[in-house]
Amino acid sequence: MEHGPDTGLTRRGLMAGAAALSMAGWLLNGTLGPESADAAVPLPPALPAGVTPYRAEYRNWSGEIHADQLWTCAPDSPEQVVLLADWARANGWRLRAQGHRHTWAPLTVPAGTDADARVLLLDTTRHLTALTLVDGSTVRARTGADMEALLAFLADRGLGLAACPAPGELTVGGVLAIGGHGTAVEPAGAAALPGHGYGTVSNQVVRFTAVVLDPALDRYVLRTFERAEADAAAFLVHLGRAFLTEVELRVGQDQRLRCVSRLDIPAAELLAPAGSGPRTLAGLLAGSGRVEVIWFAFTEQPWIKVWSAAPTRPAAAREVREPYNYPFSDRIPEPVARLAGEIAAGAWGSAPLLGQLQYLVTKIGLTGDLTDLLLGGGLLRDLLSGDALVHLLADGLRSDLWGASRTLLQYVRPSTLRVTANGYAVLARRADVQWVAAEFAAFYRALLAQYRDRGEFPVNGGVEIRVTGLDRADGPGVPGARPPLLSALRPRADRPEWDTAVWLDVLSLPGTPGLPRFCRELEQFLLRTFDGTRAGLRVEWSKGWAYTEEGAWADPDLLERVVPASLGEGGGWAEAVAVLDRHDPDRVFSNAFLDRLLR
Repeated sequence: MEHGPDTGLTRRGLMAGAAALSMAGWLLNGTLGPESADAAVPLPPALPAGVTPYRAEYRNWSGEIHADQLWTCAPDSPEQVVLLADWARANGWRLRAQGHRHTWAPLTVPAGTDADARVLLLDTTRHLTALTLVDGSTVRARTGADMEALLAFLADRGLGLAACPAPGELTVGGVLAIGGHGTAVEPAGAAALPGHGYGTVSNQVVRFTAVVLDPALDRYVLRTFERAEADAAAFLVHLGRAFLTEVELRVGQDQRLRCVSRLDIPAAELLAPAGSGPRTLAGLLAGSGRVEVIWFAFTEQPWIKVWSAAPTRPAAAREVREPYNYPFSDRIPEPVARLAGEIAAGAWGSAPLLGQLQYLVTKIGLTGDLTDLLLGGGLLRDLLSGDALVHLLADGLRSDLWGASRTLLQYVRPSTLRVTANGYAVLARRADVQWVAAEFAAFYRALLAQYRDRGEFPVNGGVEIRVTGLDRADGPGVPGARPPLLSALRPRADRPEWDTAVWLDVLSLPGTPGLPRFCRELEQFLLRTFDGTRAGLRVEWSKGWAYTEEGAWADPDLLERVVPASLGEGGGWAEAVAVLDRHDPDRVFSNAFLDRLLR
């Protein structure tokens, strides 16, 4: 294996990585700041009875959005949220729902929000967590419940979702706010299973309750919306511009799934031009309907997961009974942590080595195969020696797993490496999935090589590729329902042949030099290539987008024109903004970034 250019690392440097790990502590272990009732700024004035405020540090998933010691409280009921909304409106404050903070975008609070800002965070995870089965096809969930709890609740009753985000520590409300999704398309030639959708979780909503202003009473109230109501479509993906307290989701009979991990198809073959053969993304998708690609940086070795329905356990598969079945990924192996710490401390040229190491850790963890390690360079052997190998091999082989759907659909723990990510959805015909993937891969590979040849290494976390269906109007099973207006997966009436979305994410450690510039060049390529002619581009709300050379969510043309236009077909963007403004005209549920985006 090639090590690439001089990384600036030595065996001695790798063995002495403790200081670097300390500098990268947030990325590697997710430590949060302390919570305290003490405050250097005055208490929020005259809060409703029963509300206990405290100060808490806010950090998002990657640590890039950081706000010191904001006032926070944990509402004990939906009715208390209503009281807080009236209080905020009367006192000129804003309310921001806060779940597990597993997001990249400034939808809760922008980075650097002042400690004395008139912002009150509402922690939904302490009390707003009830789950109730309505009937055999519907579950009622308070929006502070997390997805792991929801899927476990459903599985105990023989129910499930066809697709969902991989992390379990996400609140239901957070997933709905940004149009969270998994990776799945309808099986080719087979009827869709009742209750199951292949777009966002938001499109599974059949009824919800939101905190809205009642003009007649001139105060906030809890109002339940039926999915077929005209205004409902604006709330289903609201970006934090509303507060939903409870939702009812359509669900279906659970499926037993098999997940086979493959490492035998190089990226050049998997993401080759359309028509290149069965060992391509499109070929795998046609065979199973559920595929994810994790393409390690500066390598040609992707980790490919392929899920398929399997009512009984295949003889070669290992049965699993709980989620998070890739311990080498869920818990950062010490060698990866050590090298990532070195990189975060300034050894950016080690990105190729990190990509090779992540591939080797994955291969050993999945298969126990040590061949590549024995053939690799000295640094790789030093990194993966002794206890590190023992731990990887002790976990057992993981390349072929079988179990209830939740055990295989949720596989990201909070303890994994906390990288930053950009994110886009390319809407296209299913027949064009391979073309989309190949166009992206060719440009990404060439751009990465250009940076490497200049001695720059902006990417050290690889690429993720997933494929989903769209948010079809018949998805929730409610006559008269419309897809979520602000969903990246809302179908385009003028492009009915576009029935599929290819999701593209590039991952890297926060603060990597050149990353915003790299992401901007990639974003501009995506806009040029998927310009609405053969395919169309939309942003993934929870990730990075609208790049300048300095950072994300900053390009004025994308924020004010391109992104709204991507969802403006049929007046959808303007309608969503108008509906959310009508139900919260004082923008109690907003922040400065959303004021600019949703104007």
